[in-house]
Amino acid sequence: MSTKDLAQHPLSELRQDICFSDYCCVNEKPAKELVEDDKSEDEDVVINAWFGPSGMISPLHYDPKHNLLAQVVGSKYIRLYGEDQTPLVYPHEGTVLFNTSQVDVEHPDLKQFPEFGKARFIECILGAGEMLYIPPRCWHFVKSLTLSFSVSFWWC
Repeated sequence: MSTKDLAQHPLSELRQDICFSDYCCVNEKPAKELVEDDKSEDEDVVINAWFGPSGMISPLHYDPKHNLLAQVVGSKYIRLYGEDQTPLVYPHEGTVLFNTSQVDVEHPDLKQFPEFGKARFIECILGAGEMLYIPPRCWHFVKSLTLSFSVSFWWC
């Protein structure tokens, strides 16, 4: 069984079965911009599904948007590092992976990445029926502890 990162999958047929949380309406845009924006709230929110077996890993990375991760089935271990920890998590430089750490969180090579051991983090287990808000540019590592299905909502 592979434990490589599972890419997100856009929802099509299931879309009508998923409702937006009011939390996705929280926005950093000034009120004037929201009124002038001709897009509906639904168009501003990107929804992705994440499905995979126990042991599936999403390596340490950050997303540029607000993220509300809803766990539907199973459970996931999640480790969060604040944006201020960026120098300590060794992001890839000068590549398309600039938002992904070079460090294997579960088996860090502290000789190659000595500052990683100093990085502060918080961790949790996200269970079925629970949601976790992940701010933009907050580094996160995710590992499925069981067969897992999650839905993420990304918005600006």
